[in-house]
Amino acid sequence: MQSKPKIMVRMNRDDLRMLPVASRKHKLQIDAIAVSPTAPMPELSAGVAAQVAVCAEQVREARAAGRPVMLTYGAHLIKNGLSPVVIALMKGGWLTHVATNGAGSIHDWEFALGGLSTEDVRANTAAGCFGTWDETGRYINMAVAAGGLDDLGYGASVGRFISEDGVVIPSRRDLAAIASMTGSREQAERAAAAADLLTLSYTLGIDGGAQRVSHRRKETSVQCAAWDLDIPFTVHPGIGYDIIYTHPANIGGAIGRGAVVDFLSFAQSVSELTGGVHLAVGSAVMAPMIFEKALSMANNRALAEGRPIVHDHSLVVVDIQEGGDWDWSAGEPPMDHPAYYLRFCKTFYRMGGTLSYACLDNTHFMTALLRELEPLA
Repeated sequence: MQSKPKIMVRMNRDDLRMLPVASRKHKLQIDAIAVSPTAPMPELSAGVAAQVAVCAEQVREARAAGRPVMLTYGAHLIKNGLSPVVIALMKGGWLTHVATNGAGSIHDWEFALGGLSTEDVRANTAAGCFGTWDETGRYINMAVAAGGLDDLGYGASVGRFISEDGVVIPSRRDLAAIASMTGSREQAERAAAAADLLTLSYTLGIDGGAQRVSHRRKETSVQCAAWDLDIPFTVHPGIGYDIIYTHPANIGGAIGRGAVVDFLSFAQSVSELTGGVHLAVGSAVMAPMIFEKALSMANNRALAEGRPIVHDHSLVVVDIQEGGDWDWSAGEPPMDHPAYYLRFCKTFYRMGGTLSYACLDNTHFMTALLRELEPLA
């Protein structure tokens, strides 16, 4: 006799009150924090300046040889107003892949929408309104779900949504027809994406058509620039980490699908990293975790095909955690050295290539790197 399935008691997000993002007291305005790509070189210590100069030379050599340069960053890079600097690096041809976490995508989208982002987490959590912003949850979830039907990842879906000021969603009838087509693996995958988008259409009460959203400050968006420049932009979220999960429009299958597409895109870029550079800026957990899995996958495939594993790559880690003046070329530090507890550095050190750790504010690093690569006239 088949046992009765157990159903976990769970919160119904339909019971939550979503608020217009315009009613939020914003802590950041893009016009007040944006760092100009023409800003002069910041003052750095001799040691750190030398590290940045070496990194710039590694980037120059990699791009001259047609090798990739990847940038993976945490959300504070966007909250520190560095999107114009990242966009300048992309437009200059210096970056071939950009990656961030879910919060990095969200702040980027909110700045693109109206130039405002960030809230008082302590006060708003106590008031039950932290992260309950309708437009942010509605449109990012919509963008990712709609992108899944076109086999786009999370980052590209949001980038397209910003660039095109919305998205066109098929009718429920058309989505139901696609969801019924399961004659092959490819059809089944697209059917699942259609079913998720169909669920979202019922949740939001929309039956297809153009869903238009004016992004008044899209020129500030890294995701939008990446879409327009055809540069891979990947988002690597954690379920429940970000405010979009509070919204009823959040569909787990759609987010998971977009995130997996992005991880596989990231892994493909890592597989081509021989002679290239990977920059991890302000991402102590996400960046090393996705990199180590991606590199193992890349090497697995290379060995199966009789090719060399990824080698001769440069790994540059930038953070503000003190770790002492440890030379990572000498190996892992002993347990009595502060650098031993820089877990992210140890992970990257084990990834082969050469590792450099710069204990530096990301604003200073990014602006100094841009100035080294593109000096002011």
